[in-house]
Amino acid sequence: MELQPPDPPLSDGIVSLRPWVLDDVPAIAAACNDPEIAQWIHQLPSPYTARDAREYVFSTEAAWGDRLGAFFAVVECASGQVVGSIALHVTDRELANLEVGYWTAARARGRGLTTRALRLLSGWALREVGAERVQLRADVRNGASIRVAEKAGFTCEGTLRASGFNSRENRRVDYAVYSLLPSEVG
Repeated sequence: MELQPPDPPLSDGIVSLRPWVLDDVPAIAAACNDPEIAQWIHQLPSPYTARDAREYVFSTEAAWGDRLGAFFAVVECASGQVVGSIALHVTDRELANLEVGYWTAARARGRGLTTRALRLLSGWALREVGAERVQLRADVRNGASIRVAEKAGFTCEGTLRASGFNSRENRRVDYAVYSLLPSEVG
């Protein structure tokens, strides 16, 4: 299983996925200060600064280099604007298991762009990278993220009860677990 930036970038003509660059820092900082994103991504600093965004870009470059993850800006093709983030993390290299996570900027929500990005990324991982399983976890209270997973063809496997902690809300988090396998990619 080899995680290297795809060349050319992944695209379906509506969205493109490309590695993050320093020019994306303002878009990252703006999105990560959105209370809706901060509610579901528990480890984000608050406030989220341009410095945090720069450190994030550098960390994604290191993860690519170490083959530990694949981190993409989701770009709307028509406008060229960054509308979200999507990333794969290696959870088990030997078994070729990856986990995906994503967020969507407020102005781009409800348009199906994240579902498109998830289909592109999971298809690439399962067909070209050699992954045998792509999974995702979503807080059971995060209906939007769960809808994206279902629309992208992921199968709900169950709930990891009290397996995380949301320090902003001081509560244990139940995660819905979804997966996609190579035989399920069209």
